[in-house]
Amino acid sequence: MNRLNYPRIATSLLALCLLSATLSTAAATERPAKPNIILLLADDLGWQDVKCYDIDEPSPMETPNLDALAKRGVLFWQAYSPAPTCAPSRAAILSGDHPARAQMTHVAGGKPPHAHSDGWAIMSPWYSVRMPAATVTIAEALKANGYITGHSGKWHVAMRHHGYPQPEDQGFDYTRNSRGVQSGMPNRLTGFATRDAKDPYRLDANGFPFDQTTEDAMTFVRENQDQPFFLYFATWLVHTPIMMHSEQLLRKYERKLGVEITAAHQKGWTKQGQTNPFYCAMVEQFDYYVGRLFDYLQTTDDPRWPGHKLIENTYIIFSSDNGGMEGHPGEIITDNYPLDRGKISAMEGGTRVPLIIAGANVPHGVQSDVMVNGLDFYPTILALTGTDKPAGKQFDGLDISTLLLQDPTDASLIRTADGTVRDTMVWHFPNSAAQESALRIGDYKLVRNYNAQPELELYRLYDSESGQQNRADIEEAHNLATKLPEKTAAMNRELTEILTQMKASYPYNNPYCQRLPLRTQVPTVRSNSRAGDSVVFAYQEHGAKVVRANLLYTCNGGDHFEEWFRQPATLLPGGKVSAQLPQGTSHYLINLIDENNFLVSYPRMTNAAGHLYSTLALPVE
Repeated sequence: MNRLNYPRIATSLLALCLLSATLSTAAATERPAKPNIILLLADDLGWQDVKCYDIDEPSPMETPNLDALAKRGVLFWQAYSPAPTCAPSRAAILSGDHPARAQMTHVAGGKPPHAHSDGWAIMSPWYSVRMPAATVTIAEALKANGYITGHSGKWHVAMRHHGYPQPEDQGFDYTRNSRGVQSGMPNRLTGFATRDAKDPYRLDANGFPFDQTTEDAMTFVRENQDQPFFLYFATWLVHTPIMMHSEQLLRKYERKLGVEITAAHQKGWTKQGQTNPFYCAMVEQFDYYVGRLFDYLQTTDDPRWPGHKLIENTYIIFSSDNGGMEGHPGEIITDNYPLDRGKISAMEGGTRVPLIIAGANVPHGVQSDVMVNGLDFYPTILALTGTDKPAGKQFDGLDISTLLLQDPTDASLIRTADGTVRDTMVWHFPNSAAQESALRIGDYKLVRNYNAQPELELYRLYDSESGQQNRADIEEAHNLATKLPEKTAAMNRELTEILTQMKASYPYNNPYCQRLPLRTQVPTVRSNSRAGDSVVFAYQEHGAKVVRANLLYTCNGGDHFEEWFRQPATLLPGGKVSAQLPQGTSHYLINLIDENNFLVSYPRMTNAAGHLYSTLALPVE
């Protein structure tokens, strides 16, 4: 080495080191490319149960932490769940598939179609009880992009809470399913939590009971904050049972509501409105728990972004799986007024939900009237995290990240694949006592009833003629179907087109309901035979043509959780229908559907004892 040049070389090396250190420091101060995502899903929390959603009469519930979240982000006044009940909404949010397309429209599916009784004119169609294990979930997509994925709380997208597939089967690295404080109390008037360290619901310094579900969510964040994480925090609150472990909090709402809790209230609460102190206390309790998570994010340094807190690079999406559960026999829980009805209905009270989104680059304190849906979460999360869309994946929701980051009040920023502004949403709930489908286009909402009159209802929820979206009839109190017959018919046709495109299943007429005149024309099955896996049924028509047939089968007949599946059967000349039994079939039956939409089941299905429909079906011996 030339000694005369050594100082110059040393100086150059020093300069390079200093430049490298400067660049490293600059890189460390840049926001990490992969933000954290927290999807916080409440259970049965109503639109009017969150204080910052006060409209008309003020809510008695106190939700200071959710109210503060709204000030740090965007509050959506017209956010909807994919379905009016739990399991289909959760599956839709995780999968991006509309419940109608997924054939998962209600809870507790996987049963042969049958009428609740001979007096019911309509029976619900078959629907799936599970989200298929092959579904590529949000968690799986994010995991492929280097995210660690966590779940705490409720799952409920399978035959049972602990049935296959579980979160670990669908992309979650960490999963805990404790019910936490929603584990039942033998008597909701006694046995309240104490400060005893051995009490599983021990009270903290603020008088709130310990919740394992929240602790599990916090543990995931604590243990994984050094890498990009996705947390699906699916709390069990505020689902039934309606109870409160903290006597202090319960008595607070007894005083605030001006009611008196008596021994009779062990069985239920029957006063109208938002007057149930047990439920109001549950809502504040839920808010307290999520507040613990928010506080942790605000006060904890981000190991991936020195000098910053975790909250600064975390998106929080808070919503509910469906509208508020207004009540069940013997218990009035809450009131979604001014919205009509609640959970288990496609009316506004059953599908409109609170939605607050906050996080990096999301404007603060914005209230938006743009119509959004839980189906939008999956594609939006992919966009916010720079995650590739899974191969072959079809989304029924849309990416709303541009709306969030540019102008949350500008509906024109949500566009479909062909570039048009989205103004349409559809719900399909051919189940339970409701048996409805609904379509919203702009200001108007159409409701189609399959088992009630009038068959079609049309409501103008908003009036946007002035360019501003003004409240008109969100109560769904004024049916305009007869006043606007052309609009009603056009929207009904569009509803059919959308549901047909998704291959939705519809309710059937009950051939055993005496008041249906065309029941006398339904076909009857004369015989059946089986050769190996091939089965043939012979039927006789009595005036109504058989237009299609389905094979219903189970592979675990007799099991407490027996599950039934459906596949098309083949109509043959001469009044016959054939089908192939899938491998492992233990029991089977055939459904014939005639031109008048009557469904005939052979063997006949009724409300089987213990839901063991295999006791009525044909066995594979």
